[in-house]
Amino acid sequence: MLQTLYDRTMALAGHRHALWVLAVVAFAESSIFPIPPDVLIIPMVLASRGQAWRIAVVATLASVLGGLLGYAIGAGLYESLGRPILEFYGQTDRFEMFQEKYNEWGAWIVAGAGLTPFPYKVITIASGVTHMDLTVFTTASALSRGARFAMEVGLLWWLGPPVRVFIERHLPILTVVFFVLLFGGFIAIRYLF
Repeated sequence: MLQTLYDRTMALAGHRHALWVLAVVAFAESSIFPIPPDVLIIPMVLASRGQAWRIAVVATLASVLGGLLGYAIGAGLYESLGRPILEFYGQTDRFEMFQEKYNEWGAWIVAGAGLTPFPYKVITIASGVTHMDLTVFTTASALSRGARFAMEVGLLWWLGPPVRVFIERHLPILTVVFFVLLFGGFIAIRYLF
């Protein structure tokens, strides 16, 4: 079953509308969707190495735009939902201290999350909630997401066929590792924030 899914994904990765699908997934992942765009980037580059850099640019632009939506969600819902909850529990002062620290280190926090598999939507929404400077947020997002996708695509472009052979040979264990990391990220968020 896993091999059939992999074969179908590789076939779809070379489809003429694959870049549009990648753009939608990268956009949504930065604000609301749990699955990272890497799930599409990897097979797309392996299926069409000549499109590698275009794939990185599309993923970066869509991710930054999706990050701006996440920022807007954080900024818009805080006043209507977040603040009343904090006031009810008497935590407004603690949040203001958190907000100051977050904004003091915000560019580094955004850059760190943009480069790693940490769920980026958490940072985009938190940046909106704390009203991080939008220019700092956008710049850190563009640089970190661009670097991440460029490194990923560059490695896949450079190593290409051996990576594909490795993935095909170790598909079951790689799938398990992916889901452990994905769920581990959600567990980390629950206990760190």
